[in-house]
Amino acid sequence: MMTTKIHVSRFPSPVGPLSLATMDNQLVHLDFEDNEARMHTLQGRRFRDIHWREQPGSAPAAVIEWLEAYFDGVLQPLPLSHIRLTGTEFQQQVWQGLTGIPAGQHRSYGALAETLGNPRAVRAVARANALNPVAILIPCHRVIGANGTLTGYAGGLERKAWLLDHEAANLRAG
Repeated sequence: MMTTKIHVSRFPSPVGPLSLATMDNQLVHLDFEDNEARMHTLQGRRFRDIHWREQPGSAPAAVIEWLEAYFDGVLQPLPLSHIRLTGTEFQQQVWQGLTGIPAGQHRSYGALAETLGNPRAVRAVARANALNPVAILIPCHRVIGANGTLTGYAGGLERKAWLLDHEAANLRAG
């Protein structure tokens, strides 16, 4: 069996340190540093026999540049060629759908399911949203409850609120 090598680097953000997991110069996971167990669990489902290694500077430069710009209030095109999303076809559709929600806006799980052409799949959309391995870049934080309330976010509701407020108040196209 072949070992999967994943390198982890850190990025300081206004909402707490981020862990960036990279494989073959592509980002496979981005999460808050206090969610490291979640990162290991999700990637353990995707890849077998993982060898984790702390390696500062291992994240693709395009991802770091995007994050720096984002937190500085500038929205750039996603560096999709530097992100490797591994999931089911449905998960991939949901994650792609998330990228279609404009910064500063939000959608309900039901609205996202409808956008994907499957309005009855609200719970499945919510589950796929929760399994998003690339926080912030794939903006799962832009999905809220049908009644307009903030609902689950792996990074915590305070961070979700901060990200939504930041986007609404500060982001401009770069």
